[in-house]
Amino acid sequence: MGAQDRDAAVGDYRPMGVLADFLTRRGIAVLRFDDRGVGKSGGDYNEATPPALLTDLQAAMQALRSRPEINAAKVGVVGHGEGGNLALLAAAEEEAPNFVVTMAASGLSGRDLVLQQQADLHRSLGASLTQMQIGVMRRQAILDVIRQTPDNTKAQRLVAIMLRETNPSIDMATAKISASLLTTDRYRYFLDFNPADKLPSVKCPVLLLSGTADTYIEADVNLNSLQRGLKSSSSVNTRKLTGVNHMFQADPSEWTVVNGQPQPTFSAQAQEAIRQWIIVQATEKSK
Repeated sequence: MGAQDRDAAVGDYRPMGVLADFLTRRGIAVLRFDDRGVGKSGGDYNEATPPALLTDLQAAMQALRSRPEINAAKVGVVGHGEGGNLALLAAAEEEAPNFVVTMAASGLSGRDLVLQQQADLHRSLGASLTQMQIGVMRRQAILDVIRQTPDNTKAQRLVAIMLRETNPSIDMATAKISASLLTTDRYRYFLDFNPADKLPSVKCPVLLLSGTADTYIEADVNLNSLQRGLKSSSSVNTRKLTGVNHMFQADPSEWTVVNGQPQPTFSAQAQEAIRQWIIVQATEKSK
């Protein structure tokens, strides 16, 4: 989620660049591309809802299938977070990929995901059950205002007031900035988006990956929800990766030490799980 370059770089950590290098060195061709308005891509990411980003993904698949060195019947999509959900949306369309790998994709609606994360946050801070319930109810009220108030000016004013009531320590200027971000077309779409809606139309093989140390997308809940929805898929494999967080970094004990400082490392078990599964899809006869 968010505007990413082709490496999905966060500081010095470049997960998609690392994964692409790992796969290409083992004979699997990879195409990566910058999101709209990032790197060498034109356009404005902030104005692009997921359906628009889906057309970018479809164009990328078409470009790959047009190349003579690529087996057009063996083109898949690997996506992280929102990218994983976009990959599944693509698989529900007519020009579907031949396989999909999702990394920390959500199985809940945007609204339910936000409320779950709110509850997890209060729990991690040691809040009581009553405090957690109050926090979740306040967040739910804000989300309901956003969804039920199509007038952006009015919605932003109401949300800013509610944010200040929820957290008096923030000033009104900060609350207004937050309110403007929470009422964009992208965020409104996110709140109403339910991954389960299109999953029954997915017929290609799917590998669902999630990490046990992911504090953003809880592994069991989201994997189970996605798996239930993929009832028409020719095969669905799910795997929980021990110690792997939302950014698919390995457990800190496995990080490489450079100049005495541990450097975040893409999970080796995730890399190998993806490679092995893709090889199986590449060697199976086309159906």
